[in-house]
Amino acid sequence: MSQTKTRGKREDMYPIDKYFVQAHRSAIGTAWRWRTELLTLGGLGAVLYWLSGQIGVHWALVVLAAALGIVFGLPWTRRLVTRRFWCVLARHRFHRLCWETRLHTRAGRLPVVLWTRPTKVGERLTVWCRAGISADDFIAHAGELAAACYAREARVTRNTGWSQIVTINIIRRDTLAARHKVGTPLSRLTDTYAAILDGQPVIDSVVTPNGGPPPWPQPPDTSDPDPAQEPEEAA
Repeated sequence: MSQTKTRGKREDMYPIDKYFVQAHRSAIGTAWRWRTELLTLGGLGAVLYWLSGQIGVHWALVVLAAALGIVFGLPWTRRLVTRRFWCVLARHRFHRLCWETRLHTRAGRLPVVLWTRPTKVGERLTVWCRAGISADDFIAHAGELAAACYAREARVTRNTGWSQIVTINIIRRDTLAARHKVGTPLSRLTDTYAAILDGQPVIDSVVTPNGGPPPWPQPPDTSDPDPAQEPEEAA
């Protein structure tokens, strides 16, 4: 009987991919994915430790709470923190979506998020596609991208010079949508004359002396306000 020859370690064509996958799933890879949260907590811990040595633990907590209250109380700093929060959340949700929809290589390597920045309508992710992934894969999963990032829409754009670089725009709000409904003169006239035609006038000046509504539209007044005196008849 012929025996199948198993592939040894030396015959592995891509041995480096194994180490990348192991590093991605190790503590180093987890720390890299949660780097923003770890740096934030580490910075707050360092500030609290320094303030504790200066003014004590209780006053350090008070000062830190007051500083956080000012950051979240001012509009521009609160807007900055909120936008950065959504950027971090979009990056995490994007990684989760790629894993759930199998938008990764056969070795299990996910696309690399090079940069995430806020925009006026949401967030923009610049993604580096690994071998085996293209922009068409993200276009086919645009609906899943929007749902995963809690957004209304996701737009995928391929880079014109480098096809492995993909830009994903997460649309959360529409800046061109009308916030206030602007009425028209016709709608205001309709609201006014609707009550008059029902026999319940709301404005006294829009009714005729006999109690009925005036014709609408009203005919133009052709009478002369200051008629000239008629000449006397010849004797």
